[in-house]
Amino acid sequence: MKRAEILDTAKKYVETDRQNLHGKMEDNFSTIAKYWSIHLGIEITASDVGVMMGLLKIARIKSNTGHEDNFIDCAGYIACAGECVDSD
Repeated sequence: MKRAEILDTAKKYVETDRQNLHGKMEDNFSTIAKYWSIHLGIEITASDVGVMMGLLKIARIKSNTGHEDNFIDCAGYIACAGECVDSD
């Protein structure tokens, strides 16, 4: 899969598919951040959630380089993290 295809697919997922399935990204990441903050005993922000989910996808890439979805999801999570920085 070419880099432009990965980015185009990630854009489609974060702008339509995932929002229709999971609701607003900002609300979802903020809720996850609250749960993780309680569990870890440290403050986690919505942008941290995006970065850590990206890292999860990187770990999956390490063990399964042939699964294109991990690259797409990683790009999407990092883009979401970048957007969340403004609201953290």
